[in-house]
Amino acid sequence: MPGEWDCIAANAERLRERITRAAERAGRKADEVTLVAVSKTFPPEAVRAAYQAGLKHFGENRVQEFEAKQPKLADLDAVWHFIGHLQGNKARRATELFGRVDSLDSVPLAERLDSAAAAQGRRLPVLIEVRLGGEATKSGIGEATLEELAREVQALAHLELRGLMCVPPYADDPERARPYFRTLRELRDALRGTIGRPLPTLSMGMSHDFEVAVEEGATEVRIGTGLFGARIQ
Repeated sequence: MPGEWDCIAANAERLRERITRAAERAGRKADEVTLVAVSKTFPPEAVRAAYQAGLKHFGENRVQEFEAKQPKLADLDAVWHFIGHLQGNKARRATELFGRVDSLDSVPLAERLDSAAAAQGRRLPVLIEVRLGGEATKSGIGEATLEELAREVQALAHLELRGLMCVPPYADDPERARPYFRTLRELRDALRGTIGRPLPTLSMGMSHDFEVAVEEGATEVRIGTGLFGARIQ
């Protein structure tokens, strides 16, 4: 009898093909783009199936949810990304559980993560989440204060600023996300000039618009539904 998650390998292959075609349209190489499997709400068995299909990067947005899953996945040589809004009081535990925090959005949070990373004797890779659509319900730093936050992060010895992340306003037409992706790339390019860091990572694009994001320079795309199927509530 087919397993519940047998579709994941085929989905992963189709996603890789679509990433490859999008990269080619932009004159890029497919290996410049990392597929981050957004495994929030999905059980360890689904994560393991995605890992067996060749995926190594996984995104979770709740510390407590991943804390419950992690013992069943501890044997996997995977990179765990925290991609949700992180409360300051969970910074220590997030630093223990995750290899990267992709949603840094304030100086106080940066300071807490830096302190937690120092206590563990590590340097934590982080992305700054930028709020581009002006949506009050979305987390992220505004464009006007991005450089200030980046400079503060750069000064913290136990954080490694790797780039930027965004979640544009949802639209049925993926093309409507293009201006936001282009803006994030332009912000990254300007920022690396002013702070003197390479900032190689642009995390942008999800299941419905990742091809547009790749065309606009994404180096990481965060895909959940397109890989695992409909979200489990």
